[in-house]
Amino acid sequence: MSKIKVDFSNTGIPVTEILKYNGKVSKIHEEFQKNKNNEEEFLGWLELPTNYDKEEFERIKKAAKQIQSNSEILVVIGIGGSYLGARAVIEALTKTFVNYSEGKMTKVLYAGNNMSPRYITDLIELISNKDFSINVISKSGTTTEPGIAFRILREVLENKYGIEEAKKRIYVTTDKQKGALKTLSEEEGYETFVIPDNVGGRYSVLTAVGLLPIAAAGIDIDKLMIGAKMAQDKYVDSNVKYNECYQYAVVRNLLYLDEKDIEILANYEPKLHYFTEWWKQLYGESEGKEYKGIFPAGVDFTTDLHSMGQYIQEGRRNLFETVINIENVQEDISIKPDEDNLDGLNYLQGKKLDYINKKAMEGTIMAHTKGGVPNILINVEELSEEAIGELIYFFELACAMSGKILGVNPFNQPGVEEYKKNMFKLLGKPGYEKK
Repeated sequence: MSKIKVDFSNTGIPVTEILKYNGKVSKIHEEFQKNKNNEEEFLGWLELPTNYDKEEFERIKKAAKQIQSNSEILVVIGIGGSYLGARAVIEALTKTFVNYSEGKMTKVLYAGNNMSPRYITDLIELISNKDFSINVISKSGTTTEPGIAFRILREVLENKYGIEEAKKRIYVTTDKQKGALKTLSEEEGYETFVIPDNVGGRYSVLTAVGLLPIAAAGIDIDKLMIGAKMAQDKYVDSNVKYNECYQYAVVRNLLYLDEKDIEILANYEPKLHYFTEWWKQLYGESEGKEYKGIFPAGVDFTTDLHSMGQYIQEGRRNLFETVINIENVQEDISIKPDEDNLDGLNYLQGKKLDYINKKAMEGTIMAHTKGGVPNILINVEELSEEAIGELIYFFELACAMSGKILGVNPFNQPGVEEYKKNMFKLLGKPGYEKK
């Protein structure tokens, strides 16, 4: 049963305007279905919830158990789509605070997503006295940030355990047939997992790219895929009238045409911070082309109501918000009365903290809508593997549809290469001297 419901009532867009896009949406939907098995179209994520590699899936679960048995920490080395999806799911579904001295779980940490010497030094200091393994994720194996991190951390691993034992603690997720990491893995005997050719990095969380770290963190990846399968089944209708996922894509484009060119993804649950970071990459890389596209931003409420709230309420009116509401929480706290009531909060006694949080959300939506900021509300039944799996697929499919409506290719990212060319020239990389 679906765990997601979308509310467009605070957008100011009538249903009749959404339905005008039915012809275009249906045509794009049929295009997706026609090309879903064409590896050059990067649509492999469309049927991942049903057509994933079952044999590799079992190897992932086996490797995860091995990591849990011998490692307090798994260091995931990757950048962009090679780590954001995994981190989004892990931080949404695991405890916020971990006591490393307990030794009851494998904690996933991240490297290769920046080139700060302070960050990598602090990480090495932390893992040096703990048992750890590495999962390096890169299609080519030559991306600068993860390449540097892997070179440094592999040496730390080999110095700690010796070369032969270190080989057993290195897991590689890379191209099936080619690339520097694939070659190195074959030479060294590392266990390898595949980044499918027809799945781009930002759509890859439900492949081995995301699933191995997620499973190592103790999350049930079977349930995650069940949730994604629910979304795959739910959003199969080409008629925008019956497809909330496509409605979201259409509403975004209608707001964009109304000069709302910044979308703020808001949540009221700190565990969703990195889900927002994953969403920002998904939409930013997919739509920001040809000098077009909605700029994706994110806020964590109520925290950011005390920093960004003023701008959202009274700044430029080129904003709209998409709010993720987690309807049911697993833990809650009641407010107790205080005899002195110096803080004036006794009026809240007996009320649950989640109830108060929800009222803050409702009041904020009312204020922002009145202030000229349209709001889309995505109600998610709970924070669970199934719900997160469904939400991932919802946003991926909506992103693909939205990009196509906008008129760009949502599956490439040509602009990302520009900074690299300059960096390589400045660093003196062979072949870039005259570029």
